[in-house]
Amino acid sequence: MTSTTREGRLEKIKKIQESRGSKVLIYLTSDRPGFIAGQIGTDSIRPMFDHIRFLANSKVDKLDLLLYSRGGSVETPWPLINMCREFFKKVNVIIPYRAHSATTLIALGADEILMSKKAEMGPIDPMLTKIPTGESQNQRTQPEVVNVEDVMAYISFLKDKAGLSDQSALSQSVGILAEKLGPLTLGSIYREHSHIRLIARKLLLSHEGLAIEEHKINTIIENLAEKMFFHGHAISRKEATEIGLPVKYPDDQLETDIWDLFESYEDLLKLNIPLDFIGHDFSKSDFTEEVIIALIESEYCTTGFKGTFRSKAIKQMPPQLNLNLNLNLQLPPNLQTDQLPQAIQQLLQKMLQDLQKNAQSIITEELNKQAPISGYKPTLEHAYWKKIEGD
Repeated sequence: MTSTTREGRLEKIKKIQESRGSKVLIYLTSDRPGFIAGQIGTDSIRPMFDHIRFLANSKVDKLDLLLYSRGGSVETPWPLINMCREFFKKVNVIIPYRAHSATTLIALGADEILMSKKAEMGPIDPMLTKIPTGESQNQRTQPEVVNVEDVMAYISFLKDKAGLSDQSALSQSVGILAEKLGPLTLGSIYREHSHIRLIARKLLLSHEGLAIEEHKINTIIENLAEKMFFHGHAISRKEATEIGLPVKYPDDQLETDIWDLFESYEDLLKLNIPLDFIGHDFSKSDFTEEVIIALIESEYCTTGFKGTFRSKAIKQMPPQLNLNLNLNLQLPPNLQTDQLPQAIQQLLQKMLQDLQKNAQSIITEELNKQAPISGYKPTLEHAYWKKIEGD
């Protein structure tokens, strides 16, 4: 049985360090089902710096980054690897399971990529949010995500498959694309297309004492950025080796130790437990749960991007609901209210208004309880990087 305690995880980390002759730094982001997915981000670099400074004091010159993430910001891998190399002569990456997209980019900067039997990397083609053009505030819809390589594949399709060699026809087809996406989005696509290749190249050239031939660098980048054809393609360790990456296989004992440590993080972040708030009784309260979006851990401490997940139910109330209540307060027949003192008249009037207000509130609350749920509004509150005590 795995242990989610800090003490239990630290014991497993030290076991891997002894086996590898290294210092181990863990960086994970959550992909828990039904949850706000965590992403590799530049905000992680500052808290990670504290861990690296502490680990570097041991005078061990080898750092092992154990990674798990579906991806994130392509701006993160380059400064992260540079920071690690400022303190350690050799920087390796350990992949127990998923290391997709931007996480794969981080691995490109490693001298050695240790992949378990279940490890998988992924294509590095970036995703962009379409930049709105000329939309009014009332017309705006959900942001549209555009895969950069889809646009480049469209251009290649027109030339290579459709056989459009006529410049007029080609310009017309590209014009349709520009009309659909907008010039600003197309400009961003070209910039990201060039940027991702530049970063991948710089990371591959950063290896300590390892000279990679130019044609091998081009092959690796082309395979990871273009030739997989599908952003969700899982690259096994055999496939990663075939495209030229410096992949190593752990022996049986190290394989067991790596997976055992990863299972501890699976339990801690509840990666296999869907965040299921559908069955919650929203008539009593909102659904709330303390969650960890991302985690950095080493011998130094446990740092988590932690917050409160809250989900509110959106009720489908009857349209144009009007509550008009007429409450007849029965007073003694012989009582002439106009002959009562002014203070008593005002008191009676206030009592009548309070009764009507309370009745309306009760009816509205009851209607709200019985109204069908049309959707949910999830939010993440008070989330930031913090030291986690007692985990």
